[in-house]
Amino acid sequence: MSAHIYFDLDGTLTDPYEGITKCILYALDELGFPHPGDEYLHGCIGPPLYDTFPDMVGKELTLKAIDLYRERFVEVGWKENEPYEGILDALETISAAGHMLFVATSKPQVHAKKIIDHFGMGQFIAKVYGCELDGTRSNKAELLQYAISENPGAIVRTMVGDRMHDLIGAIANDMRPIGVAYGYGSIVELETAGAIRIASTPANLPEAVQG
Repeated sequence: MSAHIYFDLDGTLTDPYEGITKCILYALDELGFPHPGDEYLHGCIGPPLYDTFPDMVGKELTLKAIDLYRERFVEVGWKENEPYEGILDALETISAAGHMLFVATSKPQVHAKKIIDHFGMGQFIAKVYGCELDGTRSNKAELLQYAISENPGAIVRTMVGDRMHDLIGAIANDMRPIGVAYGYGSIVELETAGAIRIASTPANLPEAVQG
């Protein structure tokens, strides 16, 4: 049965750790704040910047921090990214089965589209959905609701992601929530958020989304 399958970007299709963390540290340096530890930075992969920066710099400086983050990200951060091994083969297999593929990410759409095309994934993706630069639709549930409204008619809709935000957003929109264990969320996080299946590697994705 063909379906519409939405994929998160960071931690699901690509490993963005180097680019995201260096951009966060750049913003903190410019604002004079200390660096958090590696474990904390790992937790910053996935949630919107509008949710992560207030804890580091306070609400008043969050927008400034995001501007600084993007200053570096636009120049070099977006390229400090690496597709997970086997992800292109997985997308090709899923697409060849007749399913329509989309990306739904909390990253700004303009940046996400550039990453998808740069790493050769655009050939399998019908459309990339992300937030606006002002933060509109950075919430995953709102983003998915918007994407679904633009692509009606699917019998089955699935959301694939590595963090609880992806799966909570999926359930809020009556989508099948599929987790991936190779990203930045733990299996416990994914199971608690309601994942009905969890793919341990990109090679397991075709079976997970079509099973």
